[in-house]
Amino acid sequence: MLKFEIPGGPDLKLKNLVLDYNGTIAMDGEIIHGALDAISRLGNSLDIHVLTADTHGTVKEKFRSEQIRIEIIAPQNQAECKLEYINGLGKNECACIGNGLNDCLMLKEAGLGIAVIQNEGCSFIAAQNASILVPNILDAFNLLLNPQRLVATLRN
Repeated sequence: MLKFEIPGGPDLKLKNLVLDYNGTIAMDGEIIHGALDAISRLGNSLDIHVLTADTHGTVKEKFRSEQIRIEIIAPQNQAECKLEYINGLGKNECACIGNGLNDCLMLKEAGLGIAVIQNEGCSFIAAQNASILVPNILDAFNLLLNPQRLVATLRN
């Protein structure tokens, strides 16, 4: 569990990290350099979940040795599926990271929603629904790994 005391805001008690795959931690089906190391470090404090339609069919191969829960979702109603998934985990105990329109509901409803831009871009609606917008996944992970950064961004 990660706990963050946010001055002037709600304190965060996070148990789960829910990640979109393509566009967020992978580009064209290949995991972004440095992401696996950060996920491994975060796995010491959080349960890691990857939600994807697995467009490139590579997600299970890429995470063979990692202790990560992979959930393949249908190509239809993805935003609703992702929201339903975090509701099942306890949405206030989830940090969610994504970039697409299909991530907008989970980013809005999660205890902490982080939108990433990266090469694929970021849906404007996803960015509007997130608590924080960062340029890349490593910056998103570093917010969780370095609590002072997260607190500085969210304090009121």
